[in-house]
Amino acid sequence: MVKFGNIELCDFPLLLAPMEDITDPSFRSICKQYGADLLFTEFISSDGLIRNADKSVSKLGIFHNERPIGIQLYGHLIDSMVEAAIMAEKASPDFIDINFGCPVKKIAKRGAGAGMLKDVSLMVKMTSAIVNAVKLPVTVKTRLGWDEQSLNVVEIAERLQDTGIQAITIHGRTGKQMYKGNADWKLIGEVKKNPRMKIPVFGNGDITGPEIAKVMFERYGVDGIMIGRATVGRPWIFREIKHYLKYGEKMKPLTIREKVELAKIHLKKSIDWKGEPRGIYEMRRHLSKYFKTLPHFKEIRLQLLTSLNHHEILLILEEIADKYSGQE
Repeated sequence: MVKFGNIELCDFPLLLAPMEDITDPSFRSICKQYGADLLFTEFISSDGLIRNADKSVSKLGIFHNERPIGIQLYGHLIDSMVEAAIMAEKASPDFIDINFGCPVKKIAKRGAGAGMLKDVSLMVKMTSAIVNAVKLPVTVKTRLGWDEQSLNVVEIAERLQDTGIQAITIHGRTGKQMYKGNADWKLIGEVKKNPRMKIPVFGNGDITGPEIAKVMFERYGVDGIMIGRATVGRPWIFREIKHYLKYGEKMKPLTIREKVELAKIHLKKSIDWKGEPRGIYEMRRHLSKYFKTLPHFKEIRLQLLTSLNHHEILLILEEIADKYSGQE
């Protein structure tokens, strides 16, 4: 069992990574249904939250069936991050997560997200201030370092643990690397095997299927694995990994009909949460990948990516079921 704060997780837990415009309640509920053990909100700007910006405040919405779930915050000013953490705590998540890992240039350039890796002392000072300001457990997500010349995550993890955080997730790339190249888990493994580390260490980066997840658990001994981009259009990846870890064989693939019915549920949840047309716009990235392995899918894919009519999309999904069922 993996534990931090009052949160108890199973052995080999799987975490859904926080992703902008992706991990809203509609997608989180689907991932939870398929085996995600720990959820995070979309990452929230501390500046936006303390200014009561509608988009930032709306991301605080969490539901009982999502638990355990954390609210993730990012920002470059200590006072703003502390104020935002206090606001987030009032939304009753199970923990507060600090984003020191987002490499997007407009965020990192301001010194937030992965940009904080350029100033480790400020990172530590900010984390300590947040830990002392809230009663909930505080966790951190970060990267190996800012660039290849500063691969200092072993030291960073120790210093952050000393502030009182209760778990840490490490993405196996540098901030400057963004999402290019391959994730390097060796330093994640070094953090985990460091005898000074007492808190759970979760690994993240390039987990694309059950086999690689099993290798990372066994090779690096991490307490859990966070999965991000590979979940888009494939929320059942959590079930696939759990099945493989338990039985040592691949799970029987979902049928086309099962995927169609899931896509319908996901679409309805997205529209219920964000309305039309935004709920449809944000479903497009998922719909285009739910069925990407189908032969000659280009024409139907184009229809899915251009229609803004809920009922029309349902008809297209039924067409997919009728045309491709039996071709699994």
